[in-house]
Amino acid sequence: MIPDSIIEYLQRHRVPFERRSHFRALRAQSLAASLHVTGFQVAKTVIIHASDRLWLCVVSAPDTVDLGRVAEMLGVRRLRLAEESEFVDLFPQCEPGAEPPFGQLYGLPVVVDEHLRHAGRLLFRAGSHTEAIELRFEDFLQLEEPLLGHIVRDRPRELAYAPAELHA
Repeated sequence: MIPDSIIEYLQRHRVPFERRSHFRALRAQSLAASLHVTGFQVAKTVIIHASDRLWLCVVSAPDTVDLGRVAEMLGVRRLRLAEESEFVDLFPQCEPGAEPPFGQLYGLPVVVDEHLRHAGRLLFRAGSHTEAIELRFEDFLQLEEPLLGHIVRDRPRELAYAPAELHA
């Protein structure tokens, strides 16, 4: 179940969204399979530690964050993936591993991979392994005001993005 704080946050900012129930999915690719959509329409949150601060990196399910590109974008020399013990308390009422990408709500800066723009509408984990939130990418950008850039490892040609509609 999605925590009330996330629903209230979206409603308070008048962001239209849909709740999407699904079979329990611990991985972003499993979430995509459960909802019968491409993994490029599911955005996952990867938490990094850079310059004594946590950041939320938002990328599509099949992608891998390129730490070098993120470091360059943030202008830091070193960064690393954060350990769960460093952030689990920052997301009250959220299941570990289902951290939402709403940094404004949790006081964390957000960086988003530019490839997500092609999906139009995205599915986000929202604190739950059995329910996701679907919303327009442009609404997410307006809400979070993230840094936007190329932050994932290059994809093989056969994985190049191909737009597809989300199922209603």
